[in-house]
Amino acid sequence: MLPIEIDIIILSYARNEELKKVTLEGIDTLLKSEDPQKIRFNIVVLESNKEMKPYQYPGTKTVYPWQPFGYHRYMNIGIGMTKARWVCICNNDLLFHPNWATEILRAFESDPELWSACPACSIHHPEHGVALNSGLHYGYEVRKELVGWCIFFKRDMLKITGKLDPAFKFWFADNDYGNTLQKHHLKHALVTSSLVDHLESRTLKTRTATEQAQLTSRERFYYEYKWEGRSFFSYLNRVRKFNKELRKMK
Repeated sequence: MLPIEIDIIILSYARNEELKKVTLEGIDTLLKSEDPQKIRFNIVVLESNKEMKPYQYPGTKTVYPWQPFGYHRYMNIGIGMTKARWVCICNNDLLFHPNWATEILRAFESDPELWSACPACSIHHPEHGVALNSGLHYGYEVRKELVGWCIFFKRDMLKITGKLDPAFKFWFADNDYGNTLQKHHLKHALVTSSLVDHLESRTLKTRTATEQAQLTSRERFYYEYKWEGRSFFSYLNRVRKFNKELRKMK
């Protein structure tokens, strides 16, 4: 039998050697996590540090998009470069445990109505009251059933939902994803027998306060416009005021 193919899309910003090592470690644990005769990972890394070009992370196709960074924008680029039935979109700061993908595929097999799933984090979830190996936890709550750092789904789901909304450049991307699933009545679950540990925003923490504000505040304004009924005029006005405050911070 041919191995099951899974497209893995990883976003990286290796602005220094420490962050490059984070990406390398994540890829290394991913490649070692499954028997390649049973599961084959097609790994695409979208690297934001253009100065590294043409460097290729081992075992991957590494690309350096010319487009400005956006979490969903870059994920859409990676998804568009691949074609396997299964897609997994990932941060770079992850450690993959053995058989994590096998366990998620088992969950899809056990529930044919499942469209999307996340692995558990052995650090994060027990601290938030979710026991490991406690079955499937259905729901859409961010940082509970839905963890934005690693999302696994059927490619056919995109025929229903459309591409990821590129307006979300970083923050609230997982909230938007969860709301979109709920809107279309697509089941999502946390698979607690599948373990992928998250190292908690190693890349984001290297950003300046101004950069972090740019990545977060505007996304909140857009999220409230898209999902919470704020008017488009209100959205534009808040962005204008935010940009004015941002100029004062520089």
